[in-house]
Amino acid sequence: MAFTSSSGAGPMADINVTPLVDVMLVLLIIFMVTAPALSYQIQVDLPQRTSNPPPPPKDPPEPIRLRIEAGGTVTWNNTPIPLSTLQAALEVEAERAGEDVTRQPTVEIQTDMDAQYETLAKVLSRTKNAGMAKIAFVEPGA
Repeated sequence: MAFTSSSGAGPMADINVTPLVDVMLVLLIIFMVTAPALSYQIQVDLPQRTSNPPPPPKDPPEPIRLRIEAGGTVTWNNTPIPLSTLQAALEVEAERAGEDVTRQPTVEIQTDMDAQYETLAKVLSRTKNAGMAKIAFVEPGA
């Protein structure tokens, strides 16, 4: 059954977009309400401003250079190290510095372009669990 306009020239070819707009607005409101509930918080310890910062250490320790290869191997200063012993080795370094965080060596993490994120996540979690406070990311080409 075709509708005709008042002019009687033929069937009406206009599309009624009002229901479509109504549905789209309802969907937009639903997504706007549910999107914040789907996100979760990640705690990041940002540096705080101080009026008198501590003096830099006179002889800082050498940084620990961790490299994650594409095959999942991890190297510590160009020496391969298994993931199972990584946390224990980092704990030794953290204990060597004692309570003074400024005496801890910086852990510089560099990844291969084809490295898996899962391996990086394991290295990061073991580094944080070992008590290392200074973690840096190094550009893959550097």
